[in-house]
Amino acid sequence: MEQLKTRPFGKTGREVTVAGLGGEGILRTYGQEARAAQVIEEAAAQGIGYFDTAPAYSGSEGYLGSFWRSHQKLRDGIFQTSKSASRTARGARADLDRTLDTLGLDHLDLWQIHDVRTRQDLGEIEGPGGALEAFIEAKETGLVRLIGVTGHHDPTIVTYAVENWPVDSVLIPINPLEGVLGGFLDKTLSASKERGIAVIGMKVLGASHHLNSKAGIGPDLLLRYALSQEISIAIVGCSTPEEVRLLAQVGRDFEPLSIEEQERLLALFRPYARMLAFYRGVV
Repeated sequence: MEQLKTRPFGKTGREVTVAGLGGEGILRTYGQEARAAQVIEEAAAQGIGYFDTAPAYSGSEGYLGSFWRSHQKLRDGIFQTSKSASRTARGARADLDRTLDTLGLDHLDLWQIHDVRTRQDLGEIEGPGGALEAFIEAKETGLVRLIGVTGHHDPTIVTYAVENWPVDSVLIPINPLEGVLGGFLDKTLSASKERGIAVIGMKVLGASHHLNSKAGIGPDLLLRYALSQEISIAIVGCSTPEEVRLLAQVGRDFEPLSIEEQERLLALFRPYARMLAFYRGVV
């Protein structure tokens, strides 16, 4: 089987597959162990080398923990991430302890400050006793290899974090809607590029709301759009092994969209941009 294409993960010296398994889809459920196992095992079999999860994603960490306890030999080949939405150092440390225990691992490849939305978030995280202290400490002690930040509500807030925090990566929405709205795909992406910070694309399919068979907008096209931007990887939550295989196939065969193809796609989203931007909150 042909391997997925890879890209540098910012200036970290690591490489990642261009397509990663997101923590949504079947992984964001409870009590679906068999179906979740099928998706995770198919991702590994297809050569997807990046697994995303978070404590907030229902049973996601537990599903992955079951996988890791029976597939330790694959650990070096898969970039395992998680997150913490705690705003205090104490809370973040507790989250990391639980995450490692649930996953059955001794370290994470990437640990991310989760869902940064407001100036209050920024102040709490970077202030005395804030979560950023725990993240820096975890990297220094080797419990995590890299640290990052995530956000999808306000590009100015996430851009501030990229410009002022010692993060290795940022997880932001990458899709045609964002190409229309601006903010993440220009300012945040540009600030990340200047600093050598890896960019992980999420909400590539807009929770499937961006799919439109009548307009010819399928998951492969949206993945190609995301990977045509200057990002390291696009992650997508999957609910079936068939969806995993499609994700992996794009990761193998991907060719960037031309500027003209991107403009045609943006034109389809332009009339509906505000209506589709539900995940941004107030826009």
